[in-house]
Amino acid sequence: MPSRLVASLILSLILVPSIQAADLPPQWQAAWDSPVAADRPLQIVHEVDLAGKLPEGMNQLLPDGKPNGIARKGLEYYRQRGLGGLVCNVSFRDYLESDENWARLATAVEACRDLGMVVWIYDELGYPSGGAGGLVLKRNPDFEAQELAYDASLADPFILRPAYEHTHASNNYHAARRYANLIDDRAAACFVDITHNAYYQHLKPFFGNTIQAMFTDEPSLIAVNIGQIPEEVRKRVKVVDPIDPNVKLLPRVPWCYDLAQRYQERFGEDLIPQRRSLFVGDAEEDRRVRRQFWSLVADLIADRYFGTLESWCEQHHVASSGHSLWEEQVLHHVPLEGNGLKCLGRMHIPGLDLLTSDPQAVIHSGWMTAGMPASAARLGGRRRVMTEVSDFSQKMGGQGPAGLPEMLATAAWQATWDVTEFTLYYSPNDRSVDEYRRYGDFVGRLNAVLKPATPDPDVLLYYPIYDLWAEYLPVAEPLKVASQTPRAQQLANSFMQLGQKLQRSQIPFTLVDHENLAAAQLQEDGALKIANNRYRALLLPTDAQLPPQAAAVVEQFVHKGGRVVRAGVDQAAESAEALKAELDPPVRIEPASPHIALGRFVRDGRQVLLLVNVGTELYEGGLRVKTAGDWLELDPEKGTTAPVSIASDGNVPLNLNARQTKILVQLQQVDKKQ
Repeated sequence: MPSRLVASLILSLILVPSIQAADLPPQWQAAWDSPVAADRPLQIVHEVDLAGKLPEGMNQLLPDGKPNGIARKGLEYYRQRGLGGLVCNVSFRDYLESDENWARLATAVEACRDLGMVVWIYDELGYPSGGAGGLVLKRNPDFEAQELAYDASLADPFILRPAYEHTHASNNYHAARRYANLIDDRAAACFVDITHNAYYQHLKPFFGNTIQAMFTDEPSLIAVNIGQIPEEVRKRVKVVDPIDPNVKLLPRVPWCYDLAQRYQERFGEDLIPQRRSLFVGDAEEDRRVRRQFWSLVADLIADRYFGTLESWCEQHHVASSGHSLWEEQVLHHVPLEGNGLKCLGRMHIPGLDLLTSDPQAVIHSGWMTAGMPASAARLGGRRRVMTEVSDFSQKMGGQGPAGLPEMLATAAWQATWDVTEFTLYYSPNDRSVDEYRRYGDFVGRLNAVLKPATPDPDVLLYYPIYDLWAEYLPVAEPLKVASQTPRAQQLANSFMQLGQKLQRSQIPFTLVDHENLAAAQLQEDGALKIANNRYRALLLPTDAQLPPQAAAVVEQFVHKGGRVVRAGVDQAAESAEALKAELDPPVRIEPASPHIALGRFVRDGRQVLLLVNVGTELYEGGLRVKTAGDWLELDPEKGTTAPVSIASDGNVPLNLNARQTKILVQLQQVDKKQ
């Protein structure tokens, strides 16, 4: 008899069917059976591509001068594919300045309303957001992004100049175009006036109902070299503003008209005599100046750009959303956003940009991309998280469009990181109607169960931006970890390694910076409470040095029995297995596997577990769960539910095919302290 069959017979003897029948609560079941439009993915449709051609389906969606009924017929192209709506914008032709284009967009949005579809507004002509396709600088050239460059070969090494050459503005996949200054409050107000106010003027009846969010795409401080796109691609990019080859490649930092004044007001010091410390120097005084400078810059971009969008959206009854640039590299957060976690925290629906649909790649190297917006949402007590997801990397690499199993596993992995809003750059033309509809149904079912749930991480990973402010030294060449001080390299590498170990060990965690840590509430039982979550452990990267207020909270946390693991000091941080043993998570898979992703949630007092096998082989094992009870297994791909037979030792069997996803719902309510 084959050994596999013997094992199956033995397993059938030790499994005890604990329940004969079980159902989801009626409200859950109804949403599971028929996911609503708001739970389904949204297709990103810019109406026209750079060649001026309408994509398939849009020839009926936005016909000139045709009645709304024709537009509704065109929208069926998207509804048939399981989508819940669109992320769209006024035509890129005569951007924001054509009455005809505004009328056509209004017709499409009205048709979406009639069909119960959701609309998000994309706020830029291409990307990066902030310049309104050049209209901000057309209104006032003084609003252009500025940089303070440093040329050590000159007697006076400081050069104040526009931030354009050798930046993301002149080196991206959309267009080479001069960029607005996001730490200039006047520029941010101008951008909102030109874009957001124009959308409201033309589409006012739809705001707060059909139109539910504004999408901002890759805004940043711009004054850093993040590397070149492939030369063969760069040759095809439209050059709106000529690039001056004589602009010297130099280290630089962002600047604006009142930066020195704001520095003086906050720190009681004149920044101008201390500028050299922004570029060179390893004395404590140099680090102090750098930390102060970047802390100010972080607050300015968070308040002046992201905060301006947040306030406008609140006033107009929509959500602010979108994603930042280079979420996946913690070191880049200093020059690009000052504090990436703080900027994302100013969005109602913080988001990520996932350019690959290779699920094995995202679980190992992409955790930071999803961890940033998920953490920003949790720290702010918000539930919704957005993704702009595509198979861009696969297509650029000649591997062809991603297959449906890979798309589903990538979606589920993101859902373990709290993602609820799926905006798609997948091409419907690359897949059959049935495949696209199955993807839409899958996402809809994930959200039917998980969107009303509360994420339930209990571990914090310290985001060492406070230390990186002091260590960061601008460089002329493309920014790499290796270009920074040994301490900066150690901090960045240790932080990334800790996150990867937690991800591979199925231990959900939240990133926390020094400000949120200092504001955490210590509970009587020793837990740290931040917004809706309670944490029992904190991980610190190697050589992370907490500022006094955060250090005081951590000291009290330890005194109350909280776990603090310090990489480089505690052996528990040396391996994934040691970390798992130290943290003793409430849910553990056995045998261990780095290919399983786990999301933990609580809904209506019930534990909900989301599990996905991102690997290419079958996983056979079980779940060790500390709270006993009966479970229901949901398959979001098939739409089925079934009771789970619990093993005699109380463990929950877990078998996952390659790329498969399961949701487990505990039928009994659990007693969780609030």
